[in-house]
Formats: sequence, structure tokens, C-alpha cells
Amino acid sequence: MTELPVARAALAAWYEIFKRDLPWRRTRDPYAIWISEIMLQQTRVATVIPYYERFLALYPTVDALAQAPEPELLSAWAGLGYYSRARNLQAAAQTIVALGAFPRDHATLRTLPGIGDYTAAAVASIAYDLPHAVVDGNVVRVLARFLAEPVPSKSRVQIVADAFLNPAEPSRHNQAVMELGATICTPKDPQCARCPLAKWCQAHQKGLARELPIKLRKTVIRRVQRSLLVVIKNGNILLWQRPPDAAILSGFWELPEPHQLPTAKIGRALHIFKHSITNHIYTFQVLQASVHRVPSPLEWVSPDRLSTLPLSTATRKALAALTQL
Repeated sequence: MTELPVARAALAAWYEIFKRDLPWRRTRDPYAIWISEIMLQQTRVATVIPYYERFLALYPTVDALAQAPEPELLSAWAGLGYYSRARNLQAAAQTIVALGAFPRDHATLRTLPGIGDYTAAAVASIAYDLPHAVVDGNVVRVLARFLAEPVPSKSRVQIVADAFLNPAEPSRHNQAVMELGATICTPKDPQCARCPLAKWCQAHQKGLARELPIKLRKTVIRRVQRSLLVVIKNGNILLWQRPPDAAILSGFWELPEPHQLPTAKIGRALHIFKHSITNHIYTFQVLQASVHRVPSPLEWVSPDRLSTLPLSTATRKALAALTQL
């Protein structure tokens, strides 16, 4: 494309004017950028910002993260979901400490636990201005529309992203493409009239921006109803901890469900709330209950311990509702 330099310049100029003021954009510290990229995986920006700021206050350096007790780390991460990300962060931090410094090249970054092609490219380009094009969902959508390709393969998108990358300013360019996908070239309602690339976008020229890219499989939303029991005795609350080898949420504490307390006396309903995880929408009913005998692995937990324990998001929501009753 002979006008590629002009298109790059238009994108860069747009980004400098309209980019959002996000905390991780105020630094070139590879550690802080890495933390933000991991947190932003499958999590909305608005949700990430307060977690990012608290997390860096707790663990301002790689060494601090590497040495953090796991329950404390999981508690700091609680609410972001996908908790393997937190464990991989710590494993990677420990590797970095062993290396003696934060990696400065894409190849070494790629070897760290929890870092794939996208994250390695993002950290390498944003922190060090290395010429590695990022490819995430936003970039795929922007480039699929730019080329008017209904279902571009991952390899095809990477080739195009590499060609589109401005080698003189990879940090700004990568962030600009992702910002464009997040704020203008959105999935359902692309704002083509405000897009700096509209002049060169093939989907826009053909009137196909809203249709592309084509999803091959439609996401099936599953709705699930569950109940949580609140059992309080002498000011203590009954909880259980998932074992270290649990498939999900290992090490997290949760409120029990009726099947865990088959002899419990169920009282009144205290609260109902919804909680979404990927393609599941859970409706939780929080019920008051009492028991005569506490089966393993449940145990009484004092209120002053709650802030130090990694609690599942559903349990946090349920307990937060209790304070408002």
C-alpha cells in the first residue's frame, strides 16, 4: 500500500489527540506495563484501573511480587478472575529475580510463565520501543475491516500487523491501533465517521464495517442458579477453602452451598445477585442457615480474618450485601 506512511501518520495524530489517560500510559517501566497487560486480559479497563493502582502500591517491584505470600497475592487479585494469571505473574517475577533484571528482549519475555506472543510484543514495544506488532482482539477487528477480510487467520493478521507497524514508533503505533479498536472500531457500532483510517479502510468503502469480521461460532450463554448459605455463630462465619489441586479457584475461600450442609436448617432469603464468568451467568440466592455440626472442610472464620483471605468474587458479593441489610 503506497499510502501506508500517510495512514500511519493519521493514526498517530489521532491517538495523540484522543487517547484515554490511563495510568499505565504514564510510564515506560516494563514491570508496570507487564502488570497492566496481564490484568487487561479479558477484563475491562474500568475494572482494571483500581486493581492496577492497588497492586502496584502493594508490590511496587518485581522483588516484592516474587516474595509475596500466595494468600495475600490472591486476595489482592480477588475480583479480577482468571486467578492463574496471578500465580503466573508471581512465577514469572521469581524467574526475573533469578535472571537479575527485567528482560529487555522479546525472545526472553516470551519464555516467562503466562506471557504469550501478544504480551511479549506489548511489553517489548511499549516499554522498549522494539519493533514487534501486537495482535489482540481489537487489532484483529481493525485490520480485518481495514482489509475487508471476513475471517482473517491469525497468521494473516500478524503478517499485516507487522507490515502496518511503524518501526520508528512501535510503542505509540501499537497503542494507537489497540485504542482505535477499543474506542472507535468497536464490535457492534463502529464510528467510521470519526475514524482516522476511514479513507483507507476497505470495509468502510464497501459499507461492510458493521458486518466484519465474521464470527464463525456464536457464543452460547448458559444461565445457572445457585444458592449460598450464610451460617453465623458467635460472630464467626462458616466458610470452606478450595484445595490446592482444585481445577479452579484453588486456595480460595467460599460460602458453603446446600449440598455441603445437607442437615442445615435453611432460613430466610437475604439477597439475590448475578455474577458472570465468561459465557455463564449465575444467579446466586443468599440464604440464612444454621447447623448443629460442622463437617470438614468447613470451618469458622472470624470477621477480622476476612480481609486477609482470598475470597471468591461470589463470596465477596454475598458478604458485601450482608453489610447493607
